[in-house]
Amino acid sequence: MQIRNIAIIAHVDHGKTTIVDAIMKYTGAVKDAVSMDSNAIELERGITIYAKNASFEYKGTKVNVIDTPGHADFGSEVERVLRSIDCVLLIVDAQEGPMPQTRFVLKKSLELGLKPIVVLNKLDKPAANPTRVHDEILELFIELGAQDHQLDFPMVYCIGREGKAKLSLDDEFVNLDPLLDTIIKEVPPAKSAPEETLEAQPFNLAYDNFLGRMAVTRIWTGTLKMGQTLFIKKDTGETRTGRITKLFTFDGLSRKEVREAYSGDVVMIAGLTDIFIGETITDKEDTQPLPSIKIDEPTISLGFLVNDSPFAGREGKYVTGRQIRDRLEKELEVNVGLHVDFDQADVLKVYGRGELHIAVLLEQMRREGYELQVSQPEVIIKEIDGEKCEPFEEVVIDTPSEFSGAVIDKLGRRKGIMTSMKDHGGITRMTFDIPTRGLLGYRSQFVIDTRGEGIMSSRFEDFRPHVGTIEKRAVGSMISMESGKVLHFALGNLQDRGVLYVAPGTEVYAGMVIGNTSKGEEMEVNPTKGKQLTNMRASGTDETIYLAPALEVTIERGLEIMCEDEYLEITPTSARLRKKFLTKTGRERAEKGITK
Repeated sequence: MQIRNIAIIAHVDHGKTTIVDAIMKYTGAVKDAVSMDSNAIELERGITIYAKNASFEYKGTKVNVIDTPGHADFGSEVERVLRSIDCVLLIVDAQEGPMPQTRFVLKKSLELGLKPIVVLNKLDKPAANPTRVHDEILELFIELGAQDHQLDFPMVYCIGREGKAKLSLDDEFVNLDPLLDTIIKEVPPAKSAPEETLEAQPFNLAYDNFLGRMAVTRIWTGTLKMGQTLFIKKDTGETRTGRITKLFTFDGLSRKEVREAYSGDVVMIAGLTDIFIGETITDKEDTQPLPSIKIDEPTISLGFLVNDSPFAGREGKYVTGRQIRDRLEKELEVNVGLHVDFDQADVLKVYGRGELHIAVLLEQMRREGYELQVSQPEVIIKEIDGEKCEPFEEVVIDTPSEFSGAVIDKLGRRKGIMTSMKDHGGITRMTFDIPTRGLLGYRSQFVIDTRGEGIMSSRFEDFRPHVGTIEKRAVGSMISMESGKVLHFALGNLQDRGVLYVAPGTEVYAGMVIGNTSKGEEMEVNPTKGKQLTNMRASGTDETIYLAPALEVTIERGLEIMCEDEYLEITPTSARLRKKFLTKTGRERAEKGITK
């Protein structure tokens, strides 16, 4: 049986997983209501976080398909997948057109010499404009330096959620046969060379509680067998041996145990406990290693610390430094976009690709029962040719035209430079180059400025010279000076000073941040203060106090709004902001540089 290996790539929310789910259902590989996005956080957020493997059969051909994330923070998942497949399906929204992550994933695939199949999805949208989007895609191919054969890309029109496709705008939508026939026709068959020397390369890692570390591997040549003793080679030439204990291929969304697998297939291997992405697996010691898979570097960092607040240990199951360290070591086995510095005893420095990348890790840890606190995210500053440099991002914003002025003003203050501005039927699309420092903490402000109607997407570009001080936070912190339960009466007096993060009945402690102050100064308050009761009645003293809903502190929002001198305390049920030094005296001494 011939094998085809493809990856689905696109910007976030352009319909990758929906199309894969429709294909799997249409070909009978899965039953109804089964989705590639099976992780609880993925289902809640409606985005793909982890690259996943599946397979289906169509007209006597096995097709291995890899569904990749669309969010820029999980770009490391996409980069390594592209090295292990023979073709990509580039999904583009027929209304939005190419977006920042479209450019990122297309650039990576063109550099590897792949010829994409372009799928225009969501043609059922009222504002879909396939002719305009086709021209924009062609312009993007030319701009990214596509070769002549890559410019002659096949185009398929699709409505993913209905499971329909067609090859021409004049045709009728019937089923997915046009898309599947295009895959069989355009994707080159995987090389079949089972008799040659074994050459295989892992491009993803998984973890099983019984089998331990597992490697998702593309077999380029040769045959893999159960119980086989193998040589694992790094690109430095270092060689070690290992033995396969279990071997699986992909069948639909599940894995199927087999005795042997042949060149061209994608398999999952257990038994190689120290295997890592990009290493070469072979059956002969003198085989040359394959080119290693390189991943873009992280752009932000923050510290993970043991929670030492007055509420420490109340809700968490795993609270010690050793437990947090072990969990991060386990995460490093499968999350290649993450780096951790274990050198310091009290702080674990964690490096990631963006705020969402870190927030998803923290959300997973809290659900597993971990309790910890983290410092404010900082961008990674590098020195290149003797000059201090920082990461820059390209930001694309779609917003109703009446809100564009506020967006331009805010991003201008954060050192953003507008590179293009277009208007389409009352919606303005603006493109900015902005330091990552300027983007940190802006998303919640963006939602307010555009009344929730704006769409913002970003992608990492490169490191550029440092731009100096960036004006960002215009509000101060409202700090509790007492411990106890928050009272309705106290909040009634405080809500005029700024935005509150706590509701009546919430337990607080001294040094906890319970809101922000609109004038920008630090303000110590007593949210536990009750109304002074007397035996006398007077008109006007018993009026009803109306409170505005509190701004709930979530992990992502906390990472955005926290100050440099604050920690975000994360437990299985709560997220709280607190000062690093809980007492006013401690904060004043720290400000003066007094350490003892």
